[in-house]
Amino acid sequence: MSWFGFGQSADILITLNDAETRKKAEVKREDGGKEKLFLFYDGESVGGKVHINLKQPGKKLEHQGIKVEFIGQIELFYDRGNHHEFTSLVKELMPAGEMAGSKTFDFEFQNVEKQFETYTGTNVRLRYMIRVTITRRISDVVKELDIAVHTLASYPEMNNSIKMEVGIEDCLHIEFEYNKSKYHLKDVIAGKIFFLLVRIKIKHMELAIIKRETTGSGANMYHESETVTKYEIMDGAPAKGESIPIRLFLGYFDLTPTMRDVNKKFSVRYYLNLVLVDEEDRRYFKQQEITLWRKGAVGTKGTGSDEGAATKKL
Repeated sequence: MSWFGFGQSADILITLNDAETRKKAEVKREDGGKEKLFLFYDGESVGGKVHINLKQPGKKLEHQGIKVEFIGQIELFYDRGNHHEFTSLVKELMPAGEMAGSKTFDFEFQNVEKQFETYTGTNVRLRYMIRVTITRRISDVVKELDIAVHTLASYPEMNNSIKMEVGIEDCLHIEFEYNKSKYHLKDVIAGKIFFLLVRIKIKHMELAIIKRETTGSGANMYHESETVTKYEIMDGAPAKGESIPIRLFLGYFDLTPTMRDVNKKFSVRYYLNLVLVDEEDRRYFKQQEITLWRKGAVGTKGTGSDEGAATKKL
């Protein structure tokens, strides 16, 4: 018997079949730190072993069943009591009864759909996990193993350049152009800024990448903006007819793919923000949304690299 927690208990260890060869990805934790998790892609099977070790040899463990689950869920930090599951697969490892000794179980979830990317932000976390539960009369024994998921996309069929104008009547007229509107996470943003009319004294100009996270809906909608990077592209007053090149390497920054209305719970969007500051510290800016996507690398599926993993079209 295990009344009041004085009976037999157990430790649970979850191991993956290809742990020695599978690639790991760095994932942000809630506390802002980073951890490395085994990396999977949409459509890959998830399998391994569950090791249940009894803490008191020779003493039986009574239980109401042992199960393993593959779960994908979204956690909104302002609503921690509710976890929104979008994927839930269950396999029974053992029916209700007794365990006389430590035991190892095999499990496999075949060709699992993983349509969203792992994400931890300011107000939301999207996670995938393998959860093992030993159901007991008083308190269950639970063990979770988180995994990382990356969503891959193919090259966009259309990727138009961005052309815009910033102007103040009779004072300032600027055109700027970026080479495209959709960039993979290791891409380079290239562009030019043309000064067609300059009648105010510009002190400097800077370009920033802004990440905007939106969670919830209606009265419970929250917006959080974060400046991923900001750098000065011009110092001093430009002359009419002058052009300034822009070149920004995205691979140096901690970016995710653009996420739009993920399971109707949250979105993550990115913007290029061009700011001009005059000698009186007045700021003129123009913001333009860009789409970020994750490109597959050359490798072999099953060892944690990207080739052959499911991709989506942009």
